[in-house]
Amino acid sequence: MVKRTIIHVDMDAFFASVEQTDNPKLMGKPVIVCGEGARSVVSTCSYEARKYGVHSAMPYFLAKQLCPRGIFMPVRHKRYSRISQGILEILESITDAVEPVSIDEAYLDISDVKANPINVENVIKKRVKEKFGLTLSAGISYNKFLAKIASDWNKPNGLMVIEEQMIPEILKPLPVRKVHGIGEKSIERLNSIGIFTIEQLLKLTEEEMVYYFGKYGVEIYCRIRGIDNRVVCRCREIKSIGREITFDKDTKDINVLKKVIKNFALEIQENLKKESLYAKTVTVKIKTEDFKSYTRSSTLKEHIRSSVEIEKVAFEILDNFDIKKRIRLIGLSLSNISDTKYEQLTFFDKILNFGLN
Repeated sequence: MVKRTIIHVDMDAFFASVEQTDNPKLMGKPVIVCGEGARSVVSTCSYEARKYGVHSAMPYFLAKQLCPRGIFMPVRHKRYSRISQGILEILESITDAVEPVSIDEAYLDISDVKANPINVENVIKKRVKEKFGLTLSAGISYNKFLAKIASDWNKPNGLMVIEEQMIPEILKPLPVRKVHGIGEKSIERLNSIGIFTIEQLLKLTEEEMVYYFGKYGVEIYCRIRGIDNRVVCRCREIKSIGREITFDKDTKDINVLKKVIKNFALEIQENLKKESLYAKTVTVKIKTEDFKSYTRSSTLKEHIRSSVEIEKVAFEILDNFDIKKRIRLIGLSLSNISDTKYEQLTFFDKILNFGLN
């Protein structure tokens, strides 16, 4: 197996750092980027806020309790997306082998770049800092799993290199939650049988891994032993695009719900246009006051991306919900993504369409 050189780049407290860079008065202060409303959750927060125990996905009210002097900022998706695109362009100036994972992280395969990997990482950091005023942490290793673990090692503005001879010793003290592919329920299950670290996880056989993790058990068994053959995929497939919101107060007002859907449709239209994509399936999700979730979808005959078309289908779906209880959350998403608007007709479709049957 050919050894690769992979860099995992992870922006430091991305949303909060953008807010601090855009407004220098926020530098050094506990900035918390959060959705609007008392029921929203934290998107991300500055390292100053993290000292108080605030973290991503934490409910607004709890973040407020832990950090009463925190500066709460609304989420500015368009601003973060523009900067993310600019950072991606910097990465792609280094190599074509770039795989964006999310808005604030990406993998690079620099195996064919004729330069010391640490020097490459320093160039990336320098360019991002000069252009956007932001810092990032990077991990360098011979596969994706280890590069990602390394990027989280010395945050913020950190660098870590994990070499083959360091495995598995360097991984042993790490908590099992550091292993990509192990979810919260699996972590709880492992903890219940006394497994808290990778060192303890290494004692499980491959068969036991499959028992605890199902079909992903073999992958996890290999990864903690330094084996990960996943390649850096240049074109990451987008499977769905969507938005959702939790209301400050539960509502049954259909006009309020449709106004939110209309705004979501406009945002999703812009995202689809930006990626030159279309979608065929529209899904509306609601969560009622008793915390029960319901989703309904409609798959169209051809792909769309116009906000008018999106909201028309979404309104029809919404009208078919039998809404008897107040709504706590509503979401809109589009899936069945394609880079072409029309489905390619099969030979038999063409015959039918031309009336030759």
